Amino acid sequence: MNQTIYPIGIQNFEKIRKDGYLYIDKTALVYQLVTTGQYYFLSRPRRFGKSLLLSTLEAYFQGKKELFEGLAIEKLEKEWTEHPILHLDLNIARYASTSDLEDILNRNLVAWEKLYGADPAERSLPLRFAGIIDRAYHKTGQRTVILIDEYDKPLLQALHDEELQNQLRNMLKPFYGVLKTMDRAIRFALLTGVTKFGKVSVFSDLNNLDDISMRVPYAAICGITEEELRTYFEDDIHELASSLKLTYDETRTLLKRRYDGYHFVAEGPGLYNPFSLLNTFKYMRIDDYWFETGTPSYLVELLKHTHYDLYEMANTETDADTLNSIDSASNNPIPVIYQSGYLTIKDYDPEFKIYRLGFPNREVEEGFIKYLLPFYTSVSAPKTPFEIGQFVREVRSGNYDAFFRRLQSFFADTPYEVIAGQKPERDTELHYQNVLFIVFRLVGLYTKVEYHTSNGRIDLVLQTDRYIYIMEFKLNGTAEEALRQIDEKQYALPFANDERKLFKIGVNFSSETRNIERWMVE
Repeated sequence: MNQTIYPIGIQNFEKIRKDGYLYIDKTALVYQLVTTGQYYFLSRPRRFGKSLLLSTLEAYFQGKKELFEGLAIEKLEKEWTEHPILHLDLNIARYASTSDLEDILNRNLVAWEKLYGADPAERSLPLRFAGIIDRAYHKTGQRTVILIDEYDKPLLQALHDEELQNQLRNMLKPFYGVLKTMDRAIRFALLTGVTKFGKVSVFSDLNNLDDISMRVPYAAICGITEEELRTYFEDDIHELASSLKLTYDETRTLLKRRYDGYHFVAEGPGLYNPFSLLNTFKYMRIDDYWFETGTPSYLVELLKHTHYDLYEMANTETDADTLNSIDSASNNPIPVIYQSGYLTIKDYDPEFKIYRLGFPNREVEEGFIKYLLPFYTSVSAPKTPFEIGQFVREVRSGNYDAFFRRLQSFFADTPYEVIAGQKPERDTELHYQNVLFIVFRLVGLYTKVEYHTSNGRIDLVLQTDRYIYIMEFKLNGTAEEALRQIDEKQYALPFANDERKLFKIGVNFSSETRNIERWMVE
């Protein structure tokens, strides 16, 4: 029986070390961080260990040597000097107005002023913050350490409210700007968040921050590498294999496909989601642990608001500037989706400095696409698994008529206001493409899918153990035309010697009825 205590939801380093929780040693990177620089910024998705990293740094700068016994840093650090620490966590509130942010900042300032004193002349939030840093330095004789967790939470919550976001930004900008003006009194600073600060401009006056989010040396500072998986979880993998009645190698492959695949640096290692991995070993069960802890409703609303092409989302090529930009006024949702962890780096072209993005793993892809379905069709969230299950069963049994009738119902019951935007014709076509993308992406998780490149769109091949489906879709054409294109472009040629039954299916979609008009099968 596995006796390991997994630190699920535990973000306090001291608690983990004193209470015997499993700790994956990242302290060599912590030491490298504190000895080679002073001001840092790190972006990572939620549940990736950002808060634990800050807590580890807090314990280090408190000089708590005993907590680091047996860890890599024990052999590296010799002095263990205690510093005054200002730790600000913005993850603990909802920010519906500027007063919510003001309350959080004021509460922290009051607590710090009790420790280091206050000056009545310091009335604004930035002035009080600067005064605290200075007095902490002079009172202790050691420079101050600044740790800010989820710096961007207020801005992220106001993503769809440009006016409120600007107000919050204007409050945070001078507050964070204190870090530059008080440089003489600061030993170290790290700000973490989900989104990057590129075009948020909240750091426009703070140009001395080193953004390590896409730096190779720190690629693995949060998350679990393949090497760490082998080092810390070897017995767990064997136990999981036994529980699932799989071989060790099959279990490794399953874990990799399900939870690995995050790349925050093009040249860096692939990373497992720590939250999903720890839950898997605790309960000895494969499940969607990370996705179920937070629903990306703000991302979906952003996709719908911008009438974004979902096919493009899953096949995005972009540059570093785009990945580093978050702006409420932007019509590009990709930076937010990438930085939130629903897309990751899949490939990189160094010549043109272009990144290719995609879903990191099965957990994210399946969870995100399933979550999209109710937003684009009339299918309710509780019915989504049933409907997808029916689609898959129909494909596996060769019942293509039932498949397309079900697909028709998706379009027929969708309210017009869900489809139409400022450009009804274009948006109707896009909606049809997006629904097809969602359905076929989900079906493809349970069958083999090959996307053809006819205009870069949905035309595709579905394969099961018994059947092969070659599909071509037309908008305002005819099913006959679609079927003829399959023959003219010889889509079936690669399967000429395949023993499975092959269906060639031509489908026409009518913009007038906003539905599948007719399909033909050969």
